[in-house]
Amino acid sequence: MIDVKATLSEADERMDMAAIYLDESLNRIRAGRANAAILDGVRVESYGSKVPLNQVANVTCPDARTIAIRPWDRKAIRDIEKAIMDSDVGITPENNGEIIRLNIPQPTEERRRELTKQCNKIAEKAKVEVRNVRADIKERLKKAIKDGLSEDNEKDAELELQKIHDRFMKKIDALIEAKNKEIMTV
Repeated sequence: MIDVKATLSEADERMDMAAIYLDESLNRIRAGRANAAILDGVRVESYGSKVPLNQVANVTCPDARTIAIRPWDRKAIRDIEKAIMDSDVGITPENNGEIIRLNIPQPTEERRRELTKQCNKIAEKAKVEVRNVRADIKERLKKAIKDGLSEDNEKDAELELQKIHDRFMKKIDALIEAKNKEIMTV
């Protein structure tokens, strides 16, 4: 027989993963404001292997339009610049021999609209994943009736599942609304 609590906690966990994915994806989108998270995907060649940028340098945001990267080994400056140029960050690094600076350009109105569309697409993927989890768990609960789960317990579990679903939909909406507001703020 199915364990209803374990099934619902699995649904909660899977929906939470979709929300976490959305949050991480939105952090990588440049909204015209300096954010060290846009460099999370950058991998630097260091001592024969590719490692994340934050393992070979200190990444800071001294102001709203600049990201400063201070390598722990000065010899790594060229490798870091090459990794940034090869990545999909889309910003040309400038260095003074000690620090690499990335100046974040102010996006145009058209670019802001494109970014909000991109964010909305990512949010829709997360919502679809949450809906798929709900459908999957609902299907399992329906099959559990045949295995001896009472219909009342199944209905209660479905109501609880719907509450979990609604909570994550609100969370996703809040995340996307906050990001769109950040993007559209001049």
